[in-house]
Amino acid sequence: MSGHIFLETERLILRRFTSADADELFALDDDPGVMRYIDGGLPPSLEEIEGDVLPRFLWYYDTFPAWGFWAAIERSTGAFLGWFHLRPEKGAPADEPELGYRLRRSAWGQGYATEGSRALIEKAFREAGARRVVASTMAVNTASWRVMEKSGMRRVRLFHADWPVRIEGDEEGGYEYAITREEWLAADSR
Repeated sequence: MSGHIFLETERLILRRFTSADADELFALDDDPGVMRYIDGGLPPSLEEIEGDVLPRFLWYYDTFPAWGFWAAIERSTGAFLGWFHLRPEKGAPADEPELGYRLRRSAWGQGYATEGSRALIEKAFREAGARRVVASTMAVNTASWRVMEKSGMRRVRLFHADWPVRIEGDEEGGYEYAITREEWLAADSR
């Protein structure tokens, strides 16, 4: 597995996905609670995971080596906890990646999202040449925006978007969070 490890933290291994991870991704997305703020709780099929989601994850490794999607593995047990991503959104500058995460409910509230997010933000600034890291979530997704704040990001705006699927609370909009290289360096030097 060492050739596929992207990053290690105290409790996590972030590694490249492989085609063997389809069942883990399906199990993660099959939980309506996990998908509540993504598509209103409607999980994709295993066929969608195998034919669309996983190939898109794998495509990143060759196309954008510094960016992509990584499986989050608990170091002590080897259990699949979910995933993190760090990659520029379509149309965004290449040095402004978006941070994201999706974890199993069993991993919620244990600091894994914050631990992985902080590590990816550090990697983005120290190694990947990022100028700014951004993240967004629905305003009603308190747990997610608290992770962003605990990761050193600040709320920069409230926005309203046309969501492809109606999700309870979407009328309240979403929050965009960000941290610049300068802000991160200033906080890191404390």
